[in-house]
Parts: sequence; structure tokens; C-alpha cells
Amino acid sequence: MTTHVLILCTHNSARSVLSEGMLNHWAQKLGKDVRAHSAGSAPSGRLNPFALEALENAGVDTTGYHSKSWDTFTADGAPQMRIVITVCDSAAAERCPYWPGSPVQVHWGYADPSNAPGGDEGKRQAFELTREAIGYRMLQLLMLPLDTLNNAELRDSLERIARS
Repeated sequence: MTTHVLILCTHNSARSVLSEGMLNHWAQKLGKDVRAHSAGSAPSGRLNPFALEALENAGVDTTGYHSKSWDTFTADGAPQMRIVITVCDSAAAERCPYWPGSPVQVHWGYADPSNAPGGDEGKRQAFELTREAIGYRMLQLLMLPLDTLNNAELRDSLERIARS
């Protein structure tokens, strides 16, 4: 059974998109039955071009990626999430909707690479470093025995990853 992971950031334009891309990329490469989704509480309606560039430079297919509301994943017919990860502090502080199935919720905070100094080159470097950091955590998530962990064990494992 597919493990669905929802990654949230307020605008769903950068960090959550990087996370969705990296988790799906590594899951496919490793043959894991895990599917990432991303959304935002106040989606911007556009993806940050530096996020798309960082993913594409890493060989991630971004076809079909778009900024969307977290309401998409509370609607009838939405996949049931096992894990919900917030990747920006503002999204972590917001009151999340009720997620069917009571998924494990954790916070893996990352600085906003959109605010990096140094013009476009500084932003490119910040997005690349953020993508690498996210990719490392997503690999750790994929190494967990997701089918055998109960929610408390899963939460503990995901919180350990957040501290790594």
C-alpha cells in the first residue's frame, strides 16, 4: 500500500516543492512505494523558478507541479496521508485542517532560500543547498520501515531525522 506524504509550506512555491520533488525522485530510484504531495495554506499560484531549476538540475521531473492549497488534500477522494511535514516555520505555526486518518505530523524547518543575498547567483546556491539538505532527509525517511512502524514510532523516527 502506498505511503502518502504531504509536505506543507505557506505559499507552496519553494521548500515544499523541493521536498515533494526530492521525495518522489528518491522513492522512484529506490523502488519505494511512497508518494509525496505538496501544498500550502496560502498558495502563491506559482512555483519559484529557482526551485524548479534546482530540481531539474538534479534530474527531477517537475512535469505537472503547481502551487496548490492544502484544501485539495482534505477533499473527498484525496489520498489518505500517513505523514504530514511542515517545512517552513509559518506553516508549522498555523492551525492545520483535519487530516483524514490522523497522520503523523512533524516539522522539518528550512530557511527560505528565496531570501538569500547575492542576487540570482546567491539564490541559485541557496536553493541548491536547500535541495541537498531536503534530499538527505528524504533519503533517511525512505530508509525507515514505514510498513511496520506504528504512529508513535514513526513520529519518534521522523523527529530524530529532524535533529540530524
